[in-house]
Amino acid sequence: MTTTATDLTFSISTTRFDEDYTPSSGSRITTNFANLARGEGRRQNLRNVLTMIDDRVNDLADQDNPRRDRYAVELDIVSVDLHLDAGDGAGVPLIEVLDVTILDKETGDRILGITGNNFSSYVRDYDFSVVLPAHKAAATEPGLPSDFGDLHGKLFQHFVASDAYRRRFAQPPVVCISVSTSREYRRTAYQHSVLGWEYAHDADSLTDLYFGKMGQQVRYFMPRGSAAPLAFYHQGDLTADHSDLALIGTISTMEAFQKIYRPEIYNARSAAGEVYRPSLDNPDYSVPDVSYDREERSRLGAEQGRFTEEHFMKPYRSVLDQWAAGHTV
Repeated sequence: MTTTATDLTFSISTTRFDEDYTPSSGSRITTNFANLARGEGRRQNLRNVLTMIDDRVNDLADQDNPRRDRYAVELDIVSVDLHLDAGDGAGVPLIEVLDVTILDKETGDRILGITGNNFSSYVRDYDFSVVLPAHKAAATEPGLPSDFGDLHGKLFQHFVASDAYRRRFAQPPVVCISVSTSREYRRTAYQHSVLGWEYAHDADSLTDLYFGKMGQQVRYFMPRGSAAPLAFYHQGDLTADHSDLALIGTISTMEAFQKIYRPEIYNARSAAGEVYRPSLDNPDYSVPDVSYDREERSRLGAEQGRFTEEHFMKPYRSVLDQWAAGHTV
């Protein structure tokens, strides 16, 4: 069967991320989940991460929670496959994110949180570890390829608008990541009850531009007790579209992971002031009791980008280009 430009569909599978989590053979080797779940101490490693998240949820959700133990976070890894032929069962791995549910241990209720946490993408790895370095090596002037991120952005928006996504999730994703070390941030006069002080940036970073092509706008907030602002990439109204508890679930999840990935920023001993320039050279920080190999993550990211080029971009380039040319967002 010939694949046409309109045949792009998606399928979704989920895996519980808990202390018993073991990466599947089909999981992206570069995911932060897989990095944390290796070695003899993997179970304790995962338990420590989950404890960090639960402690932070109860710290922020302190109303009617005098013992700071009312809530627990349940996390699912959401794996997305792209099907280039609607009649074929096999798909190409495309995206992985975390989906958050908050368990109220007092009532037994499970409250839907926000999906999008820990966003990882094969095509993004390809763009940043293959396309961008090649462009920089060949370019005579600084800048980006004219179509940088276009295909990825269209695929992401197509997924969010798909039946597969809408059947599974009630709200568009929110991707919460670190602030950029190439930008300066200034605290504004606005303070949200959960998200904390809002910060404004001096100029868009490369990540801001890339997520913009995914249909995501960005706001920066530093929650109570945090060391630095977090970047929230979202659609719609971040503060009105999500409940306080759902926002707390995202903050707690991603702040814990950022303390592990970038302790120089998010586990710094001094919190960001009114004017803030994040730096990975900051020596005044502590390391969480979690084993995480940043060198491996960087190396495997490049390997994953080359894998994506060889097994996805090259064989399907004509189909993808045809689809992208006829797909507007």
